[in-house]
Amino acid sequence: MGALSGIRVVDFTRVVAGPYCTMLLSDLGAEVIKVEQPEQGDDCRSWGPPFVEGESTYFLAMNRNKKSVCLDLRAEEGLELAQQLVMKSDIVIENFRPGIMERFGLGYEDWCQSHPRLIYCAISGYGHTGPYKDRAGYDVIVSAMGGLMSITGTPGEPPVKTGVPLLDVATGLYAFSGILAALYHRERTGQGQRIDVSLLSTQLATLLNAASSYLVAGEIPSPQGSAHGSIVPYQVFQASDGYIMIGCANDKLFQGLCLALAHPEWATDLRFRTNADRVHYREPLVALIQAVVQTDTVAVWEHRLATANVAVAPINRIDQVFRDPQVVHTEQVVTIAHPTIGELKMVGPAVTYSLTPAQVMTPPPRLGEHTEEITRTLLGVDNQERL
Repeated sequence: MGALSGIRVVDFTRVVAGPYCTMLLSDLGAEVIKVEQPEQGDDCRSWGPPFVEGESTYFLAMNRNKKSVCLDLRAEEGLELAQQLVMKSDIVIENFRPGIMERFGLGYEDWCQSHPRLIYCAISGYGHTGPYKDRAGYDVIVSAMGGLMSITGTPGEPPVKTGVPLLDVATGLYAFSGILAALYHRERTGQGQRIDVSLLSTQLATLLNAASSYLVAGEIPSPQGSAHGSIVPYQVFQASDGYIMIGCANDKLFQGLCLALAHPEWATDLRFRTNADRVHYREPLVALIQAVVQTDTVAVWEHRLATANVAVAPINRIDQVFRDPQVVHTEQVVTIAHPTIGELKMVGPAVTYSLTPAQVMTPPPRLGEHTEEITRTLLGVDNQERL
């Protein structure tokens, strides 16, 4: 029994933010029925290479524990079946452009009277009102417009995006938490509700100290590379054989760093005594630390600094990440049987529960794999030609 066992979700989403949210729901036991366009399916089924046995590794990353049903919403029969699915479900989640679901008669206002317990989550790029509501919104586009790319990268160099779609993931997490809150409200009152979350609203909410620097202090943040605008030292340094990240977010950690680097006098230097001092004298301090760190290897410094309780980590490649002893210890990488790939490895849930564990139970579905099962057993339709 998962925490959400017995909850049924109709998932009209594609790409990343929506599918990531519904994957989290499915990990907790919810039945997620992924509605896809016949023949084409979710956009990211075609995103590659890499492909393994015809399956996009991108799609495999966020669609486990789901059932795939192909319905053509532009056809009367497909739309009718989609409407029946909604009536038999607890949650609808969609990420079409504003107005599309309403055009199909699948918007929240179409259901709030006939299905008052329905929780309806709409994910969009910029929201459902305002001058940008009809714009296409992808992670990298909204992170550009919303400021993240202006503070990411190396000073003086062109802006860069994050290595994974963090804005999409964060939006999926906001949608997930909103749905859980709405479920709790429904448990107490019997009322469903509409939830709206956009990539832009998430981007603004996650600017955190960058937003506060401007809104409160009037300062406009700029790219710092791996460094931090308000904490020093808190950046990557080059060792003799690679790079290492060192973070000293308080004076005690800085003092430990000074001892580990065999320069205890830095901790009492008037330029470096407090974090504010160190930020002011960033350049000379960083140069001093770099001169010492480059004299030995990443492994040596990682051991020495970790022993001194200084926050430190090597800059691992992805292959090194999954060989790291702590990552191996967590057993978060799970293996599940896939009908064409065979043994499929994936990163499992991040949160553990003592009574209602999140679990990887089934592999990401093939396109339309469960169409017949769902339409026959749940909707009572035998004639597949209607699809």
